Amino acid sequence: MRIPQVAIVGRPNVGKSSIFNWLARKRLAIVDDMAGVTRDRMTFIIDEDDHLFELVDTGGMGIDDTDDLTDQIEGQITVGIEMADVLVFVVDTRSGVVPLDKHVAQRLRSVDKPIIFVANKADSDNLDPQANDFFQLGFGEPICCSTTANRNRQQLLDAIIESLPEVSEETDMDDPEMKVAIVGRRNVGKSTFVNAVAEAERMIVSEVPGTTRDSVDVRFEMDGKAFVAIDTPGLRRNVSIRTNIDYYGTHRAKRSIRRADVTLMFFDAEQPISKVDKQLVSYIAEEYKPCIFVVNKWDLYHGQVATEEWAQYLRDTFPNMWHVPIAFITAQTGKNVKMLLNHAQMLFKQSRERVSTAQLNKLVKGAMSHHPPPLVNNHRPKVYFATQAAVQPPTIVLMCNDPRWFTPSYKQYLLGVFRDKLTFGEIPIRLLIRKRESSEPTADLSRMELD
Repeated sequence: MRIPQVAIVGRPNVGKSSIFNWLARKRLAIVDDMAGVTRDRMTFIIDEDDHLFELVDTGGMGIDDTDDLTDQIEGQITVGIEMADVLVFVVDTRSGVVPLDKHVAQRLRSVDKPIIFVANKADSDNLDPQANDFFQLGFGEPICCSTTANRNRQQLLDAIIESLPEVSEETDMDDPEMKVAIVGRRNVGKSTFVNAVAEAERMIVSEVPGTTRDSVDVRFEMDGKAFVAIDTPGLRRNVSIRTNIDYYGTHRAKRSIRRADVTLMFFDAEQPISKVDKQLVSYIAEEYKPCIFVVNKWDLYHGQVATEEWAQYLRDTFPNMWHVPIAFITAQTGKNVKMLLNHAQMLFKQSRERVSTAQLNKLVKGAMSHHPPPLVNNHRPKVYFATQAAVQPPTIVLMCNDPRWFTPSYKQYLLGVFRDKLTFGEIPIRLLIRKRESSEPTADLSRMELD
């Protein structure tokens, strides 16, 4: 059963994104005083009093975009209106009726759908009389509310729920099988890829750098399973972050990496690896996220350089990420896209695998016997036992005599053994080496001593 959609519409700077965040109770959409920040449609599933609906934030109507993306933004708004079951028409109580409000009202009069009229920025009931001016737009009495004063949120939700269409059967929204973050610098084809997997013009695609300004969740299905693709803004070098839009876009992109199950790190086949790419890969590694290096636009570059050369270029640039698989795709035509997503599912499965303590102890014992750790200040590192403490990422804990005696190169050796012998071959592993406390029972530990 399709989930009803509720689209928030209105002119720029009336607080549509603020209302979206307010109703969702999450900081999802970027909120800024600059007009035209929202370009793509952003969505969030809300479950209120056993009513499930998808809230949709849209761009401001009637704005001339500074990057000449007005037609694309208007196209996204049109799709949002057409797909919605209920519209929330937002105006600004403090500014009163302006010509763009009349433009929006004229556009909505031909829409045969429930329209909830909302006068935002009414921070107190003293401002409510000012909302009477909006009667002239022909949508009746508006609901006066304020996101900053947290005023009349429940009244707005109740109005939305009353306007939702009746469903003949229970609406059920399965949890997504996997969340995939698509990251990379500007203009590497992230939004094109999202449109390819969603099989719809879900994101604005343009040659203008920075077209996508926010992280947008796009739900799609493949082989009967639900997934979420998180399209992220293209990151810029830290020294190039000059505006709030850049700052929040970077913050959202990093948050998307943290909440994703798998990260797809995009590169442009025609461009050399940049400092921004290196910063992104470093952040992915810090977060221990399963990752696939995706070389996009391969159709434009194929024949000039072999895939082996590009793969070696990546290996040489990121030597600590040698375990990361590499994919060559063309998002615009969909070539190898499904194969890429299938591989992402394999990584997701690896990240949730568990290994028994007995198997892990046997493996560590064999590894240390085959290649004993070097002496450090005449001290021999010793492991008493090993165990897997967590998944996503797989976290292996080694209890030892002194963590300081394990050199970085020996830790890398052990990680290599784990990837080679266990089911964690292509994903990051968190290795924790801890000192056995003297209060722990020596007898129990000595029976599990590995070397």
